[in-house]
Amino acid sequence: MAPKPVEMTVEDRLAVTELIALHGHLFDEGELDRLDELFTADVVYDVSDYGQGELVGIAAIRAAGLALGAGNPVAHHVTNVVVTALADGRARVRSKGLGVKTDGSCGSVSYDDTVVRGPEGWRIAHRRITARRTPLNGATSPTSS
Repeated sequence: MAPKPVEMTVEDRLAVTELIALHGHLFDEGELDRLDELFTADVVYDVSDYGQGELVGIAAIRAAGLALGAGNPVAHHVTNVVVTALADGRARVRSKGLGVKTDGSCGSVSYDDTVVRGPEGWRIAHRRITARRTPLNGATSPTSS
């Protein structure tokens, strides 16, 4: 039998949701020196879907953001946040993101995060970003038999 998830308080759920929202504010304002408010020191930031593999640690994320430069979105918007408590005190957070580019075009992503509570509060320990490129994730209507 699988371990029962630890219950999360309303305050924890709110703190986690605000943590997820903080990502867009820090990146859009270029406040990359504050990423320790968002991530654990050993965070794994999986951008494999964009051909960059896994970035490990805050310094790697900061360097990648700076290297992308003007290719970064001018606005990150997060929505549809779902927090699920896990048995070990961590939580899984799934959310959707919209990125607005300098030319006005938009893109959509799914974020799949694992968050942990530490001395400074909740932080993202693992994030996988998946680009949404296919409507309904490729689902099609069933064929008649």
